[in-house]
Amino acid sequence: MTHLFLIAGEPSGDRLGASLMAGLKTLAPDTKFSGIGGPLMQQQGLVSLFDMSELSVMGIVEVLPRLPALLARVRQTAKGVVTSKPDALITIDSPDFCLRVAAKVKKAAPELKTIHYVAPTVWAWRPERAAKMARHIDHVLALFPFEPPYMEAEGMRCDFVGHPVVADQPVSKAEADAFRADLGIQPHEKMLLVLPGSRQGEVARMEPVFAEVVSRLHAADTAIRFVVPAAQNVSADLATRLVHWPGAPILLDPRDTDPSQSESRKRLAFAAADLALAASGTVSLELAAAGTPMVIAYRFNWLTTRIIKKKVKLTTATLVNILTDTMAVPEFLFEDCTADKITPKVQSLLADPTQRIAQQNAADRAMKLLGKDAEAPGLRAAKAVLAAL
Repeated sequence: MTHLFLIAGEPSGDRLGASLMAGLKTLAPDTKFSGIGGPLMQQQGLVSLFDMSELSVMGIVEVLPRLPALLARVRQTAKGVVTSKPDALITIDSPDFCLRVAAKVKKAAPELKTIHYVAPTVWAWRPERAAKMARHIDHVLALFPFEPPYMEAEGMRCDFVGHPVVADQPVSKAEADAFRADLGIQPHEKMLLVLPGSRQGEVARMEPVFAEVVSRLHAADTAIRFVVPAAQNVSADLATRLVHWPGAPILLDPRDTDPSQSESRKRLAFAAADLALAASGTVSLELAAAGTPMVIAYRFNWLTTRIIKKKVKLTTATLVNILTDTMAVPEFLFEDCTADKITPKVQSLLADPTQRIAQQNAADRAMKLLGKDAEAPGLRAAKAVLAAL
C-alpha cells in the first residue's frame, strides 16, 4: 500500500489535490492519504490535520500578524509527516507554508521523497526561489509548459502535467440559460460575476473597490445583474458585505451545498455570465476555461506593493496574457485598482461583443497550451507521482 502525505493551503490547491487524489485512486486504488486539505480533498477521503483555511493568507506584510501561529502549524505538520512515515510528501502550492514544512521534513528524514505540485513563478519574480527550493524538493509537478527548464536547471526533476481547468466539463448553452433563469435573470439583462478573492485579506482589500464599481454600474444601468460566487472560507464575510450593495446582488453561497455541487454551480455561473470582474489569481484561468470574458484587478497594502513592484519581472499578472503573449485581458493592478479606472472598462466590455469575442479567442489559445484535449491533468500528475516513488 502506498501512503502519501499531502498538504494544500488554499482553495486552488485543494482543487489540485482532489484531482491528483482521484487520479491516484484510479491508478493505485489502495493508496492511503493523510495531511491537510479542504472540502474537495476531504471528499476524496482525506482527514485534514486541521482546517486548511488557517493557511489562506497572502502578502508580505499581511502574513506578519499570523506568523507565530503559522510557524507553530509548520512544526506540527512536519512532525506529523515524520511520525506517519509516508512514501512521499506532496506539497501543493502555498510555498511559504509548504516549503517550510518540506525543509523540516528533509532535515529529519532526508531519505523521504518530496514532491511539490505547482512550480514557483520564478519566471515572474524572485528567481532565486528555485535554487532554494531544490535543497529540500526532489520533484516538481508544473502547471505550465514553459516551467520545467527553470526547475531542472537547479537539479530537480520536473514534469509538465497540465492545468486542471482544462479538464472541466463544458457547460451547454441550454444549461447556462437555465441557470440564468433559475436566478431570475431576464434575457435582456446582463449578468456580471463579481469575484473579490478567496482569502479573507483579499476580500478586505478588494470588496470595497468592487462594491464601488457595482454601485456606479447600477446607477448607470439597472439591467445589469450582479452574481457573487463565494469561496467557502469567505462566504460569511461576503454575505455581510453584500447587504450594502445596490442591485440585489446574488450570493452563491457554498455553505448551503456539498463541495461537488458548489463547484458545479460555480461552473454554471461562469458559463452563464456575460462578463466577470475578478481579483487576480487562479480564477482567471477558470473563467478562461469557461469562455467568460473578464476584467482583472488587484491591490496590496502600500508596503507590499513597493516590495513586489521592485522584484516583479512581468508587465502583466494575468495568466491568459502571459500564455498568449498578449494583453487580451484588461487588468488594473496596484495604484490602478480604482473604481474610476475599472468601471469604464467593464461598461465598454458589456456593451461591445466584439471585445468579448477577441478575449475568448485568446482564452481558447491559452487552454490549448495548458493541455486541453490531452490526458486529464490529475491523471498525468498521478502517473508522475507513481513514477517518482
